[in-house]
Amino acid sequence: MILVYNGSFEGFLTLVYEVYYKKLNPEKILKQIPQILLMDEIITIEVDIQKATKVLDAIKTNFDKKNFELILNIFMCDTKEFEVELLRYIIIGFKDKNELFNINNSEVFFLQNLEKELFRSIHKMYGFTRFEELEDNSLYAKIDTKYNLVYFLGKHFFKRLNNQNFIIHDLKRELAFIKIGQKTSIEKVINFKQPTLSENEEKFTKLWNRFFNAVTIESRENKKCQQNFVPFIYRTYMTEFL
Repeated sequence: MILVYNGSFEGFLTLVYEVYYKKLNPEKILKQIPQILLMDEIITIEVDIQKATKVLDAIKTNFDKKNFELILNIFMCDTKEFEVELLRYIIIGFKDKNELFNINNSEVFFLQNLEKELFRSIHKMYGFTRFEELEDNSLYAKIDTKYNLVYFLGKHFFKRLNNQNFIIHDLKRELAFIKIGQKTSIEKVINFKQPTLSENEEKFTKLWNRFFNAVTIESRENKKCQQNFVPFIYRTYMTEFL
């Protein structure tokens, strides 16, 4: 059996409800119907906010805070296929929440390691995120990341750029963390127009690139070592590599 949902958190919670109450046993959970027709039965799960809310309330009531946060964190690993393991993890928690700390359980082991991988990506992006100053003096950063890190990066820089308005924009996912004053939000950005940089930003960008090239010792250049420290995925919008 294959279950198909729309990829949203509400859609997944609706799926959990259907599986739990209808005793379904899916082998795969996909975000879209496979192009190649398979012999397996395919069931499409439509979002039902009432069912999703019921599951969410049950998780908040019965699960420890750490386990609930893991569920939220795992859902940010949107380029991984985690749905089957996360579904089983939630069902295990409803039966016995103490089992969610048992790493001998394959689902628990898989999800805890995936969460650690997410945290490593977040930590690296703290250092690799590059802000540019716009005409209105606000800061703007474009990111291209393996996982959905917009919220985590926004929360991090909110503490460090407390008096500064900024935007962190994930172009691939069309999401942006926006801070104006003390208000923050995560917005869907469908129509994007490249913002205009301030004159100072253009000057400092040129100076930084000139400095970066000046300190480079060609005879000691080691591309492989450089790639280990700064993988290509993090370089897309780094000023040094533009």
